[in-house]
Amino acid sequence: MEGMEASAIGLLKRAVDLDRGGERMEEAVTLYQEGVSLLLQVMKATSDSAKKLRMREKIEEYLKRAEDLKTHIKGQKEAGKYHEQIRIANDSVGHSYNSLFGKFIEESLTSVEIEDPYIRSVHQIYNFLRFCELLVRKKSSLKKIVLITSLEENQNNKETQIQRLDQIRKSLQTYNVQLIVQYSSTLHDREIRFDTGWVIKIGRGLDIYKPTENKFCIGFCDFDLRLCHETTVDIFHRKFVKDGAAAGSS
Repeated sequence: MEGMEASAIGLLKRAVDLDRGGERMEEAVTLYQEGVSLLLQVMKATSDSAKKLRMREKIEEYLKRAEDLKTHIKGQKEAGKYHEQIRIANDSVGHSYNSLFGKFIEESLTSVEIEDPYIRSVHQIYNFLRFCELLVRKKSSLKKIVLITSLEENQNNKETQIQRLDQIRKSLQTYNVQLIVQYSSTLHDREIRFDTGWVIKIGRGLDIYKPTENKFCIGFCDFDLRLCHETTVDIFHRKFVKDGAAAGSS
């Protein structure tokens, strides 16, 4: 039980640090919940009544903070004032597309626009496909995906790129989702926009994962276990940007 207690303390300490930072509140809530779950198991196995009481008090404290934080996050989202910045460290794990973006795919979502100049090589197109899979399997009203990217310069590679993206387009049709691909030679920024108002800016675009040593390594299939490149993800709501701009000009 000592190992479990140490793990619980580590998770809860991390939750408190993120909570105080104020930028990764969703992750803080998750860590509070995971830490409390472990602490509950330790408490049940403890015979020391005084220690049980202290643990129960701490558990109640952490649970209340998690609930307060969830209420605060919900209020910010409804007001369009939520902003989250995620700094992905080099070689870190736990950053699948679902972990990063899943909570922002709401039932009312109908359209997604992706600007990423590098959806060209095979692994980049697979990344785009994985993102499309996430969008499809979430409970939303998704009808359209617009991809704006650049074309390969080599003619053979260009034809292969177009063909692969067209295969994704045909596959999405079976889910009643339209894929529109547009090509730009001047595109530079990397941004994902949901028609619900959420905007996601990623320094590296969708290409945040490192290759595995081979196809039979842990992390090849589960991208929460895949090593990442260093990058920053900013998630905010368009309403907040407009309100902020209006406030700044007054």
